[in-house]
Amino acid sequence: MRQQILIFIVASFALLTLSRCLLAAWQWSRVRQAGGLAPIIKGGLRIDANQIAMLAGIPAMLSPWLGHYPLAVTITGVWLLVAWFLLILLEVSTPQFIYEYDTRPNRLYIEYLEHPQEVFGMLWKGYKAVIFGGLAALAGLMWLGYMWFGQGPADASMNGWLRPVATIAAAAIIFLAIRGTLSHRPINPSSVAYCSDSMLNTLPLNSLYSVLYAVYSMKNERSAADVYGNMPADEMLAIVNSCAGITASSSDIPSLHLQTPARARERPLNIVMIVEESLGAQFVGNLGGASLTPCLDALAAEGWNLTRAYATGTRSVRGLEAVVAGFPPTISDAALRLSGAQSNFFTMAQLLKQQGYRSSFIYGGEAHFDNMKSFFLGNGFDELHERASFIDPAFVGTWGASDEDMFKKLDELLANPPDQPTFTLAFSVTNHTPWEYPSGRITPEGDPATNENSVRYADWAIGQFFEKAKQSSYWENTVFLVVADHDARVGGASLIPLRHFHIPALILGADVQPRRDDRLVSQIDLPPTLLALAGVQAEHPMPGHDLTGVGGERAMMQYNENYGYLRNDQLVVQEPHREPTQYRYEAPASYTPVALDPLLAKEALAHVLWPDWVYKNQRYTLPHLRMRNQ
Repeated sequence: MRQQILIFIVASFALLTLSRCLLAAWQWSRVRQAGGLAPIIKGGLRIDANQIAMLAGIPAMLSPWLGHYPLAVTITGVWLLVAWFLLILLEVSTPQFIYEYDTRPNRLYIEYLEHPQEVFGMLWKGYKAVIFGGLAALAGLMWLGYMWFGQGPADASMNGWLRPVATIAAAAIIFLAIRGTLSHRPINPSSVAYCSDSMLNTLPLNSLYSVLYAVYSMKNERSAADVYGNMPADEMLAIVNSCAGITASSSDIPSLHLQTPARARERPLNIVMIVEESLGAQFVGNLGGASLTPCLDALAAEGWNLTRAYATGTRSVRGLEAVVAGFPPTISDAALRLSGAQSNFFTMAQLLKQQGYRSSFIYGGEAHFDNMKSFFLGNGFDELHERASFIDPAFVGTWGASDEDMFKKLDELLANPPDQPTFTLAFSVTNHTPWEYPSGRITPEGDPATNENSVRYADWAIGQFFEKAKQSSYWENTVFLVVADHDARVGGASLIPLRHFHIPALILGADVQPRRDDRLVSQIDLPPTLLALAGVQAEHPMPGHDLTGVGGERAMMQYNENYGYLRNDQLVVQEPHREPTQYRYEAPASYTPVALDPLLAKEALAHVLWPDWVYKNQRYTLPHLRMRNQ
């Protein structure tokens, strides 16, 4: 039994590595341009170890106790042959899948199994040679598998005291292989993503892993219609377009529209988004919060201060999907973590790439956290700078390098630009439990390790960066956004605790004029506004408002199972499987029940259904990427 397992492990590594090398050879021009074979093989060994440990782990741990029984040997052989069959089947299927969809088999592979007649009919009519070649490879490799490990001798009976020792040792090795790392976050597809070519980022995976991870991720894709109610798609799309002021230019991408900036520029401005971790309005002095942000308050007087900006959720991935993709919230997981959004999903980076921009993501932590690395590299970003790329950081805490290190990297990139405009997303990490930051920067009050002192340090880092940026050569040709991803410690007795969705949003740099803007705005309004300020004319599907014109006065947010839609001072709350309720809201925390406005309720329902619908129908994209999806 132990011999069977060992041979299976060796054969599986050999099969998957050979398949990966053949795929890389087939796509060699792209592989060479992205850095060669090494990252594919290195990442592939980590993923394969994870997959093989899952398949062989249980038999390996049981073998000291059962390996000397012939029946156990037979059952193990059957188990390993089934696993071998799945590995072969998915790898044999991979070249044709890449040819059709430019990615390894994923969730689409499972969805096609729901329509076997149409799929197999298509394959039979158009790909007979591929089918016969695949079946021949499958049969040959299955025969080898049977000869190698489908049968085998029983083990010699192991001494009693050795059994638990062997089992514990096997369990430790299996645990490490499945976890894939000694760091505090386990391996996922983002861990082995390494370039801006989304197909190449799937080559370190194996196809069984890719499909199983897609199935695992689909658990997060709840249907908004099942939870909140439904309406006809045409009506829903029309309501959202009307509220966004969109005149659609495509029936295939229903929210695609041309945005023309009020002011044209000979050369578009650089765009920088600085996303501040957990920096809610409750901490910001100029927004009525605690006086913990003197630097941000001073900057607010120098730029365009959006005083009533609201986050779309309570997680970083929610804030990132809103400001980078302009995507509204839904009851499903955020787009960054959804399997169907890992490529050909709209982001600012994809749009700006068509305008000649180069896009970068800067993060002081490990970028595979929350699948950021896979999502960003798969959707238009050209380069990524995470903790491992920071040279001699001033301070590294639990979540990564400090905010000042992140800003140092941002300054370096902006001060040494390529010969093209740039889009940069910089995401801070310091303002997060356990509240770690370098000493000597601020004078903490009380216990240094508190949320309040962490905010003070985050504000200090913002101030230090902008003091330097205003004296730099890039200041005059760059527009900056400083915005929180969400508030800290969101909670309360209300269905939607709106005061905890209130966040700072400040635009400055270039020729942005100081102004205080008290309109109600959502995070999804910020990317279209930055496009207008930068002077970019382009078609995009974002339903947010360009705030340089008439817009705003509505916000939406997902809070656990509840969805809130705020228009002016009227809040509609959608709860699962219940009729919506409506309140008149007065900041910071006054909710007066009022009669439900049917039109406003329909507007709210349309906005919670819309992101779910466009995601599932692959309609949140750009025309050339939509064609690739079909």
